[in-house]
Amino acid sequence: MKTEKIRKAVSRRKYHVRKKIFGTRERPRLSVFRSNKNIYAQIIDDVAGVTLVSASTRSGSLHDQLRNGGDIKAAAVVGESLAKEAIGVGIKCVCFDRSGYKFHGRCKALADSARKVGLVF
Repeated sequence: MKTEKIRKAVSRRKYHVRKKIFGTRERPRLSVFRSNKNIYAQIIDDVAGVTLVSASTRSGSLHDQLRNGGDIKAAAVVGESLAKEAIGVGIKCVCFDRSGYKFHGRCKALADSARKVGLVF
């Protein structure tokens, strides 16, 4: 019963966030998905419907260096890795899509580490 309430709340927040955020080629959308064991982030151009850059705790290089993929430290590493890849491709400004998750904990750690590397949002 409790998990059903949580899913509904996340779904409701996701709808309200996504109706305001749209990624373009100049300013793509940084989307976050978190599960209990891993965290995933990708930068998406919604006009073309293309993922430009992605990173997750399941990717080869990050998976080997992380002991646990579902904690705040792992989220920070994913954010840093994603920002480095994005800057390498030429993306500097993004709009942050937290996908209905509250902006604290893992979601905030990912965003802060991406900002520290140089992404602007």
